[in-house]
Amino acid sequence: MREATPSDGVHLVTGTAGFIGFHLAERLLQEGRQVVGIDNLNDYYDPALKEARLQRLGNHVGFVNHRIGLEDRDAVMAVFDAAQPRAVVNLAAQAGVRYSLENPQAYIDSNIVGFGNILEACRKHEVGHLVYASSSSVYGLNTKMPFAVGDTVDHPVSLYAASKKSNELMAHTYSHLFGIPTTGLRFFTVYGPWGRPDMALFLFTRAILAGEPINVFNNGQMQRDFTYIDDIVEGVIRVTDRPARPDPNWTGASPDPASSGAPYRLQNIGNNNPVELMHLIETIEDALGKKAQKTMLPMQPGDVPATYANIDPLIADVGFKPETSIEEGVAKFVAWYREFYGN
Repeated sequence: MREATPSDGVHLVTGTAGFIGFHLAERLLQEGRQVVGIDNLNDYYDPALKEARLQRLGNHVGFVNHRIGLEDRDAVMAVFDAAQPRAVVNLAAQAGVRYSLENPQAYIDSNIVGFGNILEACRKHEVGHLVYASSSSVYGLNTKMPFAVGDTVDHPVSLYAASKKSNELMAHTYSHLFGIPTTGLRFFTVYGPWGRPDMALFLFTRAILAGEPINVFNNGQMQRDFTYIDDIVEGVIRVTDRPARPDPNWTGASPDPASSGAPYRLQNIGNNNPVELMHLIETIEDALGKKAQKTMLPMQPGDVPATYANIDPLIADVGFKPETSIEEGVAKFVAWYREFYGN
């Protein structure tokens, strides 16, 4: 008899009304997998967009979403009790670097308290693999490029980044103490159809179509490792189906931050090809057939000038590398935006 894998049972996906969670849940459902969702549909951005995502997921037979917050421990445990998930993909979080300067408590509640509840539920239900969203933001003040999962990440520049770093530390503790396989995914600037309205691509597209100026921070001297959503989802599924295992070569004398003697792993998921902000703007202009009016501004607090992912470990472990070009991805986003909003 072959060993059971996470793909054999229920997938519990948190953040199913969110950008990445919606796409992941839809792909899993299309593959015929069982998916149970959690999302509190908060108003960080337009709830109508979140409702539209969930409505689309609801077209799949058997999909159920529970409208609860991760900080509600009893509600989270009740969902786990009913679903008995084999794999958990935790994508629910308070997102956004700049918003963490305005409302830090939201990040403590969702990203730290909520994640603690997920870990406890996984422990009590002997989940086969917990995959969770970290972020490229954890690299903070690091300047060595490309960012590698083996780098130290001890100097975050936003509470959002600090909360994601804390998730990695908390996950390792549970992997070490209780043997729960956990994998943290450091996402690099995810974009595509159904994307978040607070992200640059969405903001720029909306403003250009409306004839309004766009805010270009750091006077355009920014680079981001833009990663298309379909590539992200493919990577998440491959990682989920391959539970983290102890690293036999790990040693406390020269500890690798990305692995452990426990079943613990960290991975970058990025495009491995940073794009200049000005090139992104030109690509959007080409897709829209309209020029942008630009307001040049200094760097915002909490931002970093560049992100660039080293994904060699991801390629080695799951045999996957993102391939969608920024031109192809932006064109698909613009086509979706115009259809969805009628522009």
